[in-house]
Amino acid sequence: MGLKHVLDINAYDHVLFLIALMIPYAFKDWTRVLVLVSLFTFGHTLALILSVFGIVYIKESLVEFLIPITILITALFHLFTAGKNGKKESITFVAVVTLFFGIIHGLGFSNYFKAVMAGNANDKLVPLLEFALGIEAAQIIVVLVVLILAYLAQTVFRFSKRDWALVLSSFIIGVVLPMIIESEIWNRN
Repeated sequence: MGLKHVLDINAYDHVLFLIALMIPYAFKDWTRVLVLVSLFTFGHTLALILSVFGIVYIKESLVEFLIPITILITALFHLFTAGKNGKKESITFVAVVTLFFGIIHGLGFSNYFKAVMAGNANDKLVPLLEFALGIEAAQIIVVLVVLILAYLAQTVFRFSKRDWALVLSSFIIGVVLPMIIESEIWNRN
């Protein structure tokens, strides 16, 4: 279920966030990439656990608004830092932000997960952990595809790292802005 959640073409917000997160990285940055992806999964899973066990509840419309905001912030960050050396940027800052954004994305999926688990109220932890493993596997697939595309764009098509970051960030911003504008949060009665 976690694999399907991330790779669902109709729920592309998760993939958009991963693409935005991976903009400045290449294969040589694999340890940093793995840490960030795993932190995102941890945040996502933590939010699901807190929600499924009734510890945290946030209105669905607010979470559905915050998810594209996290994507926008990530893309804007990379748009304005395009071409700058990412080695100077603290992994701690990026890690904390990624963890927080994982929590927001996990809360966005919690209502669906609770509905699926309604019939099995006794054992929720094992399916949650299985779901987390599926998310991690799917995220690694997405990240590999993004890194391969970045490699091709920068070597075969001769995009500079800066141009790649500018184009991809701009594309993501263009896709996510309508999601924010069309959000239910603006149409409250």
